[in-house]
Amino acid sequence: MIPRTIWNLPKIEYQTLTSVKEERPVALITDAASWDRLGSMLNLPIVVQAEPEQTDEEFLNYLSANVPALVEVVYVVGSGDQQMVGKMVAFQNNLPLVVVPTELDTDQLLEAHVELMNDGILSSVTTGPAEKIIIDWDVIVASDPSRRAGVVADMLAIVTGLLDWRYAAKQKRSSPDQPFIPWAAGIAAGLASHTIKIAEAVGSGDVEALRTLVDLTSVSVQLANQMGHARQQEGTEHYFAAALEK
Repeated sequence: MIPRTIWNLPKIEYQTLTSVKEERPVALITDAASWDRLGSMLNLPIVVQAEPEQTDEEFLNYLSANVPALVEVVYVVGSGDQQMVGKMVAFQNNLPLVVVPTELDTDQLLEAHVELMNDGILSSVTTGPAEKIIIDWDVIVASDPSRRAGVVADMLAIVTGLLDWRYAAKQKRSSPDQPFIPWAAGIAAGLASHTIKIAEAVGSGDVEALRTLVDLTSVSVQLANQMGHARQQEGTEHYFAAALEK
């Protein structure tokens, strides 16, 4: 059997940002809009701050190589690309990562890897998970309604992911390390089904529904961690989206 690592989920803390206490010297990854909105709420001992607008591998390597030796932790305040950059910077400097999301946009918040697009090729880099995620519900609820809970799209992708995974098995085209697993498919289907049930409440910004969405997404990501792949939640729709992004 080929040895592999089964990654854990990050620690999640639900608290107001004004109650965050951080004593370690911080390298901050953010964007102007997020920091303008939340900077006054966070008391961080910042050594260096970056607001990256690029995500190519060359730039990420440059950013990682210029983290001062004094830094003991990387913080991300923001979502999307900022979280991806923060994971890479923390990983390449062997530093813990703390994420303060401004919205629940994708499941990469919980994942132990990042996906990079280089010359039209999508590749996955294992970084390990964040040390901690700090969620302030007032921040999430006040974010752009069209992006507040974009992770719903990742959860609904389970539907096409399962269809693709099952079809590959029926056609005997599954790779040896990704065989169709009925019990895992059953769990994933249940997660997608419940996401659909709470979708309206999530869309309206209901905190209980948003908390449930975080729980459902956490189970989905940990299921992928256990299996060593994400076939139950990522199918051809992900390749299509990546092609559109390119």
